[in-house]
Amino acid sequence: MNLYDLIIPEKEAVQLPDVFLKDADRQRILQLIKEHSYIARLQEYGLPVNNKVLLHGQSGCGKTTTAKAIAAALGKNIITVNLSNVICSRIGETAQNIKMLFDKAARERAVLFLDEFDHLAKERSGDDKDVGEMRRLVNTLIQLVDHYPEHALLLCATNHLSLIDTALLRRFQVRINYETPTPELLNAYYDKLLARFPQPMQQLNRMYNVSFAEARDYAFTHVKSLLLAEWEEKAKLQ
Repeated sequence: MNLYDLIIPEKEAVQLPDVFLKDADRQRILQLIKEHSYIARLQEYGLPVNNKVLLHGQSGCGKTTTAKAIAAALGKNIITVNLSNVICSRIGETAQNIKMLFDKAARERAVLFLDEFDHLAKERSGDDKDVGEMRRLVNTLIQLVDHYPEHALLLCATNHLSLIDTALLRRFQVRINYETPTPELLNAYYDKLLARFPQPMQQLNRMYNVSFAEARDYAFTHVKSLLLAEWEEKAKLQ
């Protein structure tokens, strides 16, 4: 498999204001960005820079958006890989693919974003099939994480934190948990989504206790239904 076949092309730019987080989590992200903005000066004081971040929790609540926004804030290229597409029958080939991705990110001083991290980083004692091979793969991953340079940034995302090998978990200096957003966060998100449409289309019976992805689909379906109805009515009058 070609290395570039593993990388997911970026389709949209995301900025930090596009990320809706709890205040404490936003401050942690801002701290991370500031550390990398002043990396050389921190290193002069012998201070380590956090560069390994685990984003975990519910699907559709902002993990991928956060990764893209961090890369944009730092002006870094982001290399996005869905690890469910990387695993192959030959574990040795999988390990080589992962190493090439780490090397590429380090060489380019990029953000390496590994989505579906649990597909690769499973607890070594919990896999009954090919246990020895999977242990070697996880051992390789641990070594790559340990030697990942500070000038690059590693972001990993998972919906299944309990599946991650405990030794790998200890390597992440920053962990952020994504839960179903509060009504306050969802209201702010709905406001931002709908602000570019005419005022009548912004009137929406808002749905709560859902992820940001679900809220986005719901709001845009509402707007599209109003637009389609308007266009059909105009067509009848022509």
